[in-house]
Amino acid sequence: MTEPFILVSDCDLPGTVIEDTLRDAGLRSVRATSPAPDDLAVAGAQAEGLVVQWAPITGEIMDRMPQLRIISRVGIGYDMVDVAAATARGIAVANTPSYCIEEVAAHTVAMIMTQARGLPAYDRAVRAGTWKAVDARPMAVRPSRTTVSVLGFGRIGSIVAQACRAIGFRVLVADPFAAPDAIREAGCEPVEIPDAVAQADLLTLHVPLTDATRHLIDAAALSTMKPGAVVVNTCRGPLIDEAALAASLRAGHLGAAALDVFDGEPLGADSPLRDLENVLLTPHAAWFSPEALLDLPVHAAENIIRFLAGESVPVVNPAYADAR
Repeated sequence: MTEPFILVSDCDLPGTVIEDTLRDAGLRSVRATSPAPDDLAVAGAQAEGLVVQWAPITGEIMDRMPQLRIISRVGIGYDMVDVAAATARGIAVANTPSYCIEEVAAHTVAMIMTQARGLPAYDRAVRAGTWKAVDARPMAVRPSRTTVSVLGFGRIGSIVAQACRAIGFRVLVADPFAAPDAIREAGCEPVEIPDAVAQADLLTLHVPLTDATRHLIDAAALSTMKPGAVVVNTCRGPLIDEAALAASLRAGHLGAAALDVFDGEPLGADSPLRDLENVLLTPHAAWFSPEALLDLPVHAAENIIRFLAGESVPVVNPAYADAR
C-alpha cells in the first residue's frame, strides 16, 4: 500500500519540521517550488493533504487536486482558504488554534496597558527632557473607571477579558456565539457589538476574518466611539478599515491605536499609520515565542496525520462531511 502524499504549499518558518513530522508518521511529502496556482496544482495532483501558510487556495486549485481530503493551515486564521469551496467539495479545513494562545493574549494585554497608561508618550517625553507625570497621552486611567470592550470570547478573547477584569477594568464582551452566562461567570458583561464599540474606552478585536467581519470597524463604527478611545488589534488586519482608522486618529477623534496586524503585510511604506505618533506598531509578532515557533509547524502537520488516521482535529468547516 502506498503511503498518502502530502503537499506543503508554502511556509516561511525555518527548517523542515512539517516534512520531518509527516515523514516520521509514515507520510510522503514535498514542498511546492512556488505557491503559484499552476505549480500547486501540478505538484498536488495526487495529494490527499495540503499544508498551507499564505498561499491562496481557491476552488479551482482544489478541483485540480482530486484526491484532496484535508487542508491544514499553519496558523490560526484561515482566510487564505476558500472554506465554502472546500466544504462544497467535501474537503476538511483545519487550523492550529492552540499553538500561541498565551502569547497573543499576553501581547494584547500588554498593548492595552501600554495605551491605558500612556507609556509611549511618557517614554518620548522623558527622552526629550520633559518630566511631567500629568501629561499622559492618550490616557492614564484608573481601571475601575475604564471600560474595555472585547469583541470575541473564544480561546484568546476570553483570556484577555478575564485578565482585564482581574486588573479591575469594567469589561464588556460581544460575541453572538458565546453563552451570556459564561461571559457573566467571567465577571464580564455580555452586550451587542454596536454597544461594545460605542461604550469602549479601549476596544480589542478577537473575531475570525470572514466576509461578514471584514471592515467590521469602519468609518461608521469609529464615529460611534468615545472621543479619545483606543483600538487594539492583534487578530486580523482587515477587520479594520485602515484608511478610516487613520483618518479618525488624524482628526483627533480616536486617542490611539495599537496594531499587530494589517490589511497588507508587511505594512506598506506609504501607510498613513506609520506617520502617526499615537499608533503603536508591531510586526505581526503577537504569536511569537520560541515555544510557539516550535509548536506551530508540528501542530499543522499533526492535523494531517490525525485526520488521515480518523482522529479528531480542529476542523473549521464540519459541514464538509455532508458533501462527501
